[in-house]
Amino acid sequence: MTESIAETRCGSVAIVGAPNAGKSTLVNALVGQKVAIVSAKVQTTRTRLIGIATSGPAQLLLIDTPGIFAPRRRLDRAMVRAAWEGAEGADLIAFVVDAKTGFRDDATAILTSLANRPEPKLLVLNKVDITAKTRLLELAAHANAFASFADTYFVSAGTGDGIEELKTAFAAAMPPGPWHFPEDQLTDATTRLMAAEITREQIYNQLHAELPYASAVETEKWEERRDGSIAIHQQILVERDTQRAIVLGKGGSRLKEIGTLARAGIAELTGKRVHLFLHVKVKEDWTEDRAVYRDSGIDWVD
Repeated sequence: MTESIAETRCGSVAIVGAPNAGKSTLVNALVGQKVAIVSAKVQTTRTRLIGIATSGPAQLLLIDTPGIFAPRRRLDRAMVRAAWEGAEGADLIAFVVDAKTGFRDDATAILTSLANRPEPKLLVLNKVDITAKTRLLELAAHANAFASFADTYFVSAGTGDGIEELKTAFAAAMPPGPWHFPEDQLTDATTRLMAAEITREQIYNQLHAELPYASAVETEKWEERRDGSIAIHQQILVERDTQRAIVLGKGGSRLKEIGTLARAGIAELTGKRVHLFLHVKVKEDWTEDRAVYRDSGIDWVD
């Protein structure tokens, strides 16, 4: 970049909201490239990931947080804590609401919590392309009556409507200071973690209606070969034998399809030829395993 340090701005924007509000899609749209996995399955995002975007002299550290909901087990508690910790001390909080579904229980609970937080806040009503204008205005009025939002933005993360205006608003709210990351870096996530996330995304996309939420992907081995290609061994964890059978499919056909799509995604991520080896393992208590949390980038909670 050509701007001097005195001219630059850099700060963090916590993207918070209920599950499936479109937070990860919004982060990807703001970055201009896919850095967070997306699926129709709720609670796809499990840990905080930073997407890095630029707008003029400003670098935006976009904290993609897990959806906030009423937790029932350890993994749920870890995800919700990660979301609120992402908001803690952020220069700006962007509360993303699915305008189509509006303020259901989870979104209402978040709105109530945000009313008492000291950080500057923006309201972002997402999916405006499929929502009536009158409903958008009603939602905006409802939210602003509860919490003190500096402004309200109407966007569609899927189509790109309103994204540039939102990015400009984020940039204006950032404090002066040097950039924290190189200009060409798009995320703080390691390539190893991103590769596991790509495979997990394909599992969700392929098995959305069949596989329960309790599955995880670990990258066990990563080998850079002499020919410039990469050999990656990943383990898919499920809780029961019946789930393993679903992932495998008849004669291993479903696992092969998942592997083909994940391999293509990882190759695009790394710019290298990829040899991907997937193994499915039944581990009933993986949600109670500290090592799985660590490898997945999730902080353990008691």
